[in-house]
Amino acid sequence: MRWWDIDPVLELERDLFPEDAWSRGMFWSELAHARGAGANRRYLVAEQDGRIVGYAGLVATGAVSEDGHGVADVQTIAAARDQWGTGLGARLLTELLRAATAFECPEVMLECRVDNTRAQRLYERFGFAPIGFRRGYYQPGNIDALVMRLTTTPDGGPAAGPGPVRETEING
Repeated sequence: MRWWDIDPVLELERDLFPEDAWSRGMFWSELAHARGAGANRRYLVAEQDGRIVGYAGLVATGAVSEDGHGVADVQTIAAARDQWGTGLGARLLTELLRAATAFECPEVMLECRVDNTRAQRLYERFGFAPIGFRRGYYQPGNIDALVMRLTTTPDGGPAAGPGPVRETEING
């Protein structure tokens, strides 16, 4: 994702998350940390026929797990409604997990709305397990978040993903 992708991403964001959509400033802030020597974020867009149909982002948090490994956090992942069921979400998540591996973060965390069972099933297929809740996390709707964690292995565990993604599917 680059700065020129923000406006189309915002359109998709507002459609998919009308109550708690990210702002332009939030995306700018995240992208400011995605390039250069100290980059600790990876943001992607998926395009189809020149239209952004999905996006995703991950941050290497700088936190260290109990066993001394780095921790990454999935910040956002979204696919346009007409892309649901096509595998786009899985391809985006695969790329985020590859980024976590590149950041040397074998532990990946995320929050998911408790009422978003579609996303929960995706994360569970990749090996994420529920570890708790954050009450009222999504505002202004006061929706709880399910906190999930994936611990990968350096020798090609879940972060290795199911296979390569073609450049025409994901542009980052």
